[in-house]
Amino acid sequence: MARLAQTAGLTEIQEEILSTVRTFVDKEIIPHAQALEHGDTYPADIVEGMKEMGLFGLTIPEEFGGLGESLLTYALVVEQIARGWMSVSGVINTHFIVAHMLKQHGTDEQKAKYLPRMATGEVRGSFSMSEPELGSDVAAIRTRAVKDGDDFVVNGQKMWLTNGGSSNLTAVLVKTDEGAEKPHKNLTAFLVEKPEGFGEVAKGLTIPGKIDKMGYKGVDTTEMVFDGFRISPEQVLGGTTGRGFSQMMDGVEVGRVNVAARACGIAIRAFELAIEYAQQRKTFGKPIVEHQAIAFKLAEMATKVEAAHLMMVNAARLKDSGARNDVEAGMAKLIASEFCAEVTQEAFRIHGGYGYSKEYEIERLMREAPFLLIGEGTSEIQKTIISRGLLRDYRTRG
Repeated sequence: MARLAQTAGLTEIQEEILSTVRTFVDKEIIPHAQALEHGDTYPADIVEGMKEMGLFGLTIPEEFGGLGESLLTYALVVEQIARGWMSVSGVINTHFIVAHMLKQHGTDEQKAKYLPRMATGEVRGSFSMSEPELGSDVAAIRTRAVKDGDDFVVNGQKMWLTNGGSSNLTAVLVKTDEGAEKPHKNLTAFLVEKPEGFGEVAKGLTIPGKIDKMGYKGVDTTEMVFDGFRISPEQVLGGTTGRGFSQMMDGVEVGRVNVAARACGIAIRAFELAIEYAQQRKTFGKPIVEHQAIAFKLAEMATKVEAAHLMMVNAARLKDSGARNDVEAGMAKLIASEFCAEVTQEAFRIHGGYGYSKEYEIERLMREAPFLLIGEGTSEIQKTIISRGLLRDYRTRG
């Protein structure tokens, strides 16, 4: 059993789930990740395996056919999957976020309609906030839904949809005419049903082809273009307009724990590769792990992995308890993503020239780690969230 990134206080069920997932990762993901990633190939067989294991319903309540597990369980599963290949964890991340939003904010009819089919993986979720001219400034959203008879008509363009082509249910944040003074009070989340695929997938709705990326291959990242797309009021998340911002932010908090977990998974794998290689590679008559310069690198890498894992676990447990965790989720995402980049680069350095070769796994991790520095909010955005939260709790009076 590995020493790093162990989690105290897990139930027998959680331990069993993680053991099963770890075995799946070692046998079904790691041996195939390199070829699939280099070919930018969607991991269809791996996804089917996750469906059979019930992972798409991991956090969905048992009454809707899911396993009813906690955010902590979900985060630890994601950590293991990202250890195998980050793109696979991306396949389920947006699905979990949409399932969480439905579970927390959906109407009874919406829950009954979608959650049972999400639990089996028949319905696969994605979500969209960003637009071509904005990233973290969500209140500046331009995509608009206007009431027209019994329906809403949506026009605009969304950006950076993970699983944009492979999902068939997308939670989309758009502007509606609520007349509120604060911009974020004029935002509504719609549940957009669509066929899988690319091109004009429905009248007034186009999913252009995949965006070519430096890393994070295999999983599709797309735009979403609305041009007179009609949608019924029944598809407003929770049934009431103007609440989309808070609903999405609730989902993003889950997403930030997820990104922290993914960062932990990549860092764990980078450390594993580095410490294995350091024992095999010899210079000056002995394994390089016996050189103090390398041994100290490994010590620092392991410490960063452990610290990031503990902060991620803390953020997940806070969310599970019902407590506010925006600061803790921001801290976990900040430290895990930054440490992931640092640990991965050190592993790359330990590999020397071989780390630059596509034959070695560390080359892929070097292209994947930077994504986590910007996904679900940059490090600068996390610092903004953290500092505002600290001022909320520590503001002086008088």
